Amino acid sequence: MKRLLLSLGAGFVFGVGLLISGMTQPAKVVNFLDVLGAWDPSLGFVMVGAIGVHFLAYLLVPRLAKPFWAKSWDLPPKKGIDAPLILGAVLFGAGWGLGGYCPGPALTSVVAGAPPTVLFTASMLAGIGGYALWERFWANREVPGMAGGAL
Repeated sequence: MKRLLLSLGAGFVFGVGLLISGMTQPAKVVNFLDVLGAWDPSLGFVMVGAIGVHFLAYLLVPRLAKPFWAKSWDLPPKKGIDAPLILGAVLFGAGWGLGGYCPGPALTSVVAGAPPTVLFTASMLAGIGGYALWERFWANREVPGMAGGAL
């Protein structure tokens, strides 16, 4: 229960930060990407702030024996650049640039109920679910010459 409340609190603080910074407005994102037109650098300042906070946490994490509110670290095992990572980054960037939302602001903005935001968020969640089904399908398939059905 404590972990759930901490997650809810962190999500609330994140959402409030998005609202205060104006990052729930697709025009902010589109104008940030429009460097030859109505360029708005404010998203860049938000990114630099977020990178700074992450960098400090990145330096702190290896010095801690265990997390504050968990029994052990749950860090991703993969540390390389591969085709799925590149494809995912391209899809994320295309959706972000075309829709003006990334997942956090989309989920924060869907509360307002604007039809374009609801459609974007529903499409994003359908894409996430579709990918999970695709991965499950390929994980259970045997491909000749490959161990465990890996591609």
